[in-house]
Amino acid sequence: MSTTTTTRVPHPVRAAAMAVGVVFLLVGVLGFVPGITAHLDRISFAGPGSGAHLLGVFHVSVLHNLVHLLFGVAGLALARSVPAARGYLIGGGALYVVLWLYGLLVDEGSAADFVPLNAADDWLHLGLGAGMVALGLALQGNPNARSA
Repeated sequence: MSTTTTTRVPHPVRAAAMAVGVVFLLVGVLGFVPGITAHLDRISFAGPGSGAHLLGVFHVSVLHNLVHLLFGVAGLALARSVPAARGYLIGGGALYVVLWLYGLLVDEGSAADFVPLNAADDWLHLGLGAGMVALGLALQGNPNARSA
């Protein structure tokens, strides 16, 4: 007697949205962890006056970390359906590309640098944005994947 077990895996775009959401949650939490975030004692709520740097490189503030946490929660919530997951990846990626452009145009240290951003953040945002859009566009269906 043969028993066949079929494993149903999430649709690839849903899995990608879940993975991206988890990464954003992790980054948001790590932005509040001493040792992972340098000069955490100098973190401010927002603005260029925050002296904290995630991994000693990426300029962060409480607002910046909260945005990462919210973006992570959104990724997990929107990963419940293929259209929402694809929208999260493409729309969220587009937002990160806009944030990259903003970072290039805003004067670091000015009041407009409210997130705050530095050159490392700018280029990371471009990579995240392009990667998310690419995932949202490239991942197609899998006949064994759950589509909803």
